[in-house]
Amino acid sequence: MISLVARRILQLILLLLGISFIVFMSMYIAPGDPATVIAGPTASASDLEAIRTNLGLDKPVLEQYFNYLGGILHGDFGYSYQTGQTVTDAILTRFPNTLKLAIASMIVATIIGIVAGIISAIKQNSWIDVTSTTIALFGVSIPNFWLGAMLILIFSVNLQWFPVGGLNESIFSISGIKQLILPAITLGTASAALIARMSRSSMLEIIQSDYIRTAKAKGVKQKSLIWVHALRNAMIPVITVIGINFGSLLGGTIITEQVFAINGIGRLMIDAIASRDFPIVQGTVLLVAAIFVTVNLIVDIIYALIDPRISYD
Repeated sequence: MISLVARRILQLILLLLGISFIVFMSMYIAPGDPATVIAGPTASASDLEAIRTNLGLDKPVLEQYFNYLGGILHGDFGYSYQTGQTVTDAILTRFPNTLKLAIASMIVATIIGIVAGIISAIKQNSWIDVTSTTIALFGVSIPNFWLGAMLILIFSVNLQWFPVGGLNESIFSISGIKQLILPAITLGTASAALIARMSRSSMLEIIQSDYIRTAKAKGVKQKSLIWVHALRNAMIPVITVIGINFGSLLGGTIITEQVFAINGIGRLMIDAIASRDFPIVQGTVLLVAAIFVTVNLIVDIIYALIDPRISYD
């Protein structure tokens, strides 16, 4: 296990180096000039040159990149071209909202997905199974922006049960929970559908295995058979889906945050791309990538805890 963690940390460092290089070069070759965005269309050539010199944009691109890496090694991710705020402060200000939304969405997706998948497996080929499978198909197919708009129209505008948008209240308050419900459902629907389908197929495979038939022949009750003997083994592939989807949710909140006017990492990234704010874009992408790889590492560790047969030696 220690060797696994060491290898993954090394892979994490190499992966982040690769991602930082790709993002840096992508922003460099993209059309547009940060100096023009900062100074405005009426700025003179001398003003633009002074801004480029101040930001270090007049240096060769590889020198800019290695200067950026040197700053990261010292904990300096740069400053926003637009606000002058440090990238670290800008991210830390917005990240809690994204994290709350991702966790709430994952809780919704996990509960709905696992319960629906297990029930579908137990009631295989029944109307419950068919209904659950059909809803899962629609859940995967429905775009987030459309579902979010429909939820706002129905539950916020017409019924007035939930606020239209924002996420500025404590999640431990009633108003904070109400602000989270609609965006969590919007973001978690597709993940819930994937988890439900994986839970169903995994549970079907397990309950048809020899040891389950043996336990059933010995008179083990149905409830114990499902929730004690089958569920643990059936959850191994499901945990993979949950882990990967959680990492994806952190990076995939952009549309949901736009629809519900949530000041999170997604909106920060969109605004930074539009304004050519290179340091903010690079910082947010590196954060999402680091979280995604870390979540995958945690999933591998949970594998070994759930199933002792799995070894990483």
